[in-house]
Amino acid sequence: MSQVRPDEVSAILRKQLSGFNNEADVYDVGTVLEVGDGIARVYGLSKVQAGELVELPDSKDENGNNITGMVLN
Repeated sequence: MSQVRPDEVSAILRKQLSGFNNEADVYDVGTVLEVGDGIARVYGLSKVQAGELVELPDSKDENGNNITGMVLN
């Protein structure tokens, strides 16, 4: 069994950490409860404000674009 040298471990850790990206993307995600007459009732968007545009990435229009909506409540 070979011995692991601390300087080897340090070098490996430094190499792996040098490429680490500490940026994060934050999303507020809700659940669509009901859709009808062009209105979607969504639960879970606690930080959204009235008049704000929201994107519905799992829903596409006839051209394949993501559907957006305006928050009313």
